[in-house]
Amino acid sequence: MRSREVSWELGPTTVYGTLVKPDGAGPFPGVAFVAGSGPTDRDWNSPLLPGTNGSGRLLAEALAEAGIASIRYDKRASGPHVRETIPLLIGTLSMRSHLDELIGAVHLLADEDDIRGDRIFGLGNSEGTLHVLNYALSGSQPPFAGLILAAPPGRAVGDVARAQLAAQATALPNGTELMGLYDASIARFQAGEAVAPDPELPEGVRNLLLSLENPANLPFARELWTADAAQPLRRVRVPVLVVIGKKDLQVDWQADGQVLERAADGHENVSFLFPENANHILKYEPRPHAELTQGEAMTQYNSADTHLDPETVSALVTWLRARL
Repeated sequence: MRSREVSWELGPTTVYGTLVKPDGAGPFPGVAFVAGSGPTDRDWNSPLLPGTNGSGRLLAEALAEAGIASIRYDKRASGPHVRETIPLLIGTLSMRSHLDELIGAVHLLADEDDIRGDRIFGLGNSEGTLHVLNYALSGSQPPFAGLILAAPPGRAVGDVARAQLAAQATALPNGTELMGLYDASIARFQAGEAVAPDPELPEGVRNLLLSLENPANLPFARELWTADAAQPLRRVRVPVLVVIGKKDLQVDWQADGQVLERAADGHENVSFLFPENANHILKYEPRPHAELTQGEAMTQYNSADTHLDPETVSALVTWLRARL
């Protein structure tokens, strides 16, 4: 494969990414990757988690081996240039600004002489699935030939976050009371007031709540909190593959999967895959679900000894090749 660094201007900022192509003359189909939430970078690494063996890079390499090119990029609130970029974005981060980043990536990919502009697909992970869906519905050109939604939230993002916290709170003697304090802060956030987290809440939860109203995250945080993948999925008409691993501890293959299946009812071009041993970032997780805890599992996401789930990679390649 061949890999090179790319960049493009977006307003007063620069977006940085990596373009990967298979060896050979092409023309190649292409995939535009969109990473998950927070400061997750183009490789799907995060400064909040240990390790640099990110699934984004591994997926790009796997697709190149299968004859498929890709572009992946650092959203402007992530990556090595975030400190210089964030001051320029305060008050402007929004669903639209994330869509603009993706539009730039798709245009760069499509402008390559050896890329098939009529066969560019979108692949999003977690929050990234929302941006891929928004692109598909925005009328942007070139249109996606299909979408791969990896770990899409079928429920509202805020509901998914609450479910994760509630699962952890069950282990605490005052878990019910703490969730009540959390809900009160969220109600204030949704009303446009200060979240004012109660001092009784764990530090990590207080930090999460305070991050929602950080000026650098607004207005995006308010839009994201009520967003889900089910509503836009109902309106998409290109082929879609929804993938939620059964070892995913953040998006639930049953709770979220069932909502998405209902949303796709009647759409023959939407298919679902629930791989037995894939986690949230499509890595192979051999341990039984009952033995996994969210915090511990996340610290292992990008460890050097982890690898992509083979069942998932094979299914992604097969699905893409069937649409070339």
